[in-house]
Amino acid sequence: MIEGSQLRRGNTIEIDGTLYSVIEIDHIKMGRGSAQVRMKLRDIRAGHIVDKSAQAGARFQMARVENTPAQYLYPDGDLHYFMNTETFDQFPVSKDLLGDALNFLVENGSCELRMYGEEAVGIQLPAAVELEVAETDPWVRGDTAQGGTKPAKLQTGIMVTVPLFINTGDLLKIDTRSGEYLERASK
Repeated sequence: MIEGSQLRRGNTIEIDGTLYSVIEIDHIKMGRGSAQVRMKLRDIRAGHIVDKSAQAGARFQMARVENTPAQYLYPDGDLHYFMNTETFDQFPVSKDLLGDALNFLVENGSCELRMYGEEAVGIQLPAAVELEVAETDPWVRGDTAQGGTKPAKLQTGIMVTVPLFINTGDLLKIDTRSGEYLERASK
């Protein structure tokens, strides 16, 4: 059990048999009355977002979600398949549960599979991934009117802002939390 005042982003809690991931949390202390906690929660199984309020002292059941090393295998319609690299078991994860993580997934890429018992409820990406530039405009010397950056489309379809010296085919390191260019990676 965890008190509402101790909840943080990323915690997984269980309310009335439903698993929720904490997206945002605000601690509010009014001049009169007790403190409250306002939460924005994502239903892990259904994918929708709900807003809930509770007293700061309210207690919530923490869900036992374990991270196991995994490898992304392939997409099949709305399902994406991952393999546990220790047991070689394969788990389907719906597109809705993956959300923005799809922008950083490449076949045979490493991640951590979030497991609730025997059910895959999501993934956790590494802090940075290496993606290839699929398309970007060529750079012409003296072309710094835009501040020395240009847009680039990566192999997964995500658009990022990169320095002018980046070319199509370059391998880049991208931050998975912010989606920003970090550095050029070696091939």
